[in-house]
Amino acid sequence: TMCSLIPRFYEVSEGAITVDDIDVKDIKLKSLRDNIGIVQQDVYLFAGTVLENISYGKPDVTKEDIILAAKNANAHDFIMELPDGYYTDIGQRGVKLSGGQKQRLSIARVFLKNPPILIFDEATSSLDNESEKVVQDSLEKLAMNRTTFVIAHRLSTIKNAKRILVLTEEGITESGTHQELLAMDGVYAGLYRLSYSKQE
Repeated sequence: TMCSLIPRFYEVSEGAITVDDIDVKDIKLKSLRDNIGIVQQDVYLFAGTVLENISYGKPDVTKEDIILAAKNANAHDFIMELPDGYYTDIGQRGVKLSGGQKQRLSIARVFLKNPPILIFDEATSSLDNESEKVVQDSLEKLAMNRTTFVIAHRLSTIKNAKRILVLTEEGITESGTHQELLAMDGVYAGLYRLSYSKQE
């Protein structure tokens, strides 16, 4: 919900959200959303080619731009292994692709858009460990020099964040870096220990 308020999928009922000290309500909706890229857990792909799916929403881009975006998203190699490369039809909702491949196409789409603000909404939660690592590398490359919000239950994806907010039913209960939150020995530290013990 919190990250749906930034692109104004919902309007705030109290308080305000500002981007560079400007209230989002004072920014034209198209302009606001043009400057935000979202990578979600459930990727929306449509029947058509890989090329069409990456360039969705940007009809004027060149094939070179699309290939560069795919390379940045670690997607180019698997695309080239498809029967017709970038011209392969991926089926309704991308049924012919794995979860990790779909996710990398959605990341390529955001690389192409090149927005200053990013929202990663549980972007790796449905992936196996191997796919997660490749996608995580792509997300980190995408996040460089941008304002990035990461919503995650897997704490490995947020360890390097400058600021981590811990949300519970009561709202924001803890805030700080990974090290600061571990030192607090509260909710975050408990979750971290739990996830770490599962990995061993």
